[in-house]
Amino acid sequence: MARQAHPVWRLAAAVAFCVLAVCTAAKGQPMKHFEVLDESFRELLPKDAAVVEICREQKFTEGPVWLASKKLLLFSDIPADTIFQWSTDGGKAVFRKPSHQANGNLTDAQGRLVTCEHGSRSVTRTGRNGKVVTLASTYRGKKLNSPNDLAIKSDGTIWFTDPPYGLRGRASEQKVNYVFRLDPNAAEPVAVASDFDRPNGLCFSPDEKVLYVADSGRPHHVRRLPVLKGNRLGKGKVFAVISPGAPDGMRVDAAGRLWSTAADGVHVFSPAGKRIGKVLTPKRAANCCFGGPDRKTLFITARDSVYMTRLAVVGKK
Repeated sequence: MARQAHPVWRLAAAVAFCVLAVCTAAKGQPMKHFEVLDESFRELLPKDAAVVEICREQKFTEGPVWLASKKLLLFSDIPADTIFQWSTDGGKAVFRKPSHQANGNLTDAQGRLVTCEHGSRSVTRTGRNGKVVTLASTYRGKKLNSPNDLAIKSDGTIWFTDPPYGLRGRASEQKVNYVFRLDPNAAEPVAVASDFDRPNGLCFSPDEKVLYVADSGRPHHVRRLPVLKGNRLGKGKVFAVISPGAPDGMRVDAAGRLWSTAADGVHVFSPAGKRIGKVLTPKRAANCCFGGPDRKTLFITARDSVYMTRLAVVGKK
């Protein structure tokens, strides 16, 4: 099925790029799509790779996730209180409204949508029947701040960050901005890290021995933390400092390279922490994910738009 779908995606990207190129040329602002910092980065891109705008005129886009069961991209528009869906055939449509100011989204091993909601200050899961259930909303009996982004381990544990960005004037009941782990069937999460300023995007290495966590507060860095026995986190170290801007959402590809959002797009790092290239976007990038039938498409949410580009590498969820 991936082989049959592949040409469709390439054609859609090519057509969209042509439209974008015409519009951009008309404004006299040619777009530069990539920045190569190491020759290894070229191997990740098809010869005809281009950054293509697929959605526009949103309010603030976040939380992209590929819904494989329906061959759809889902993404949050936080101020619009909506989760949208997009496909090459159907374009953009409303997936859920209201969304309770949904931010980060991911799918679990059963393909169910798991969402961080600012409005409800909770983490929820959408069943295959469409029913939404709350998985976590408190820690030690007090309300969470505003769950932001998440990563799901193969053992079913859900790891999420809880900065105060979505409080919007509401008082925080937590002492610090934690990184949490929610075990299957647990009533409340467990705090696994408490020394971040503004913990944000997070993802596991392909072997799940490392958890990467972005700090979009004062440090503007991504930390690399070993995952120890019992799903505890060891002492981490700075993996990369993001500039311009700060790290937000991020993903790893099948080879362990980290793709982190930044003010000028998505920065790509080798597993050793070397910045090897950038996927450039005209607007500040907030989050990204891999998708498409073969997981070789990178989707990027950036301010009021969503972009995509084809890759020559397979991405992880």
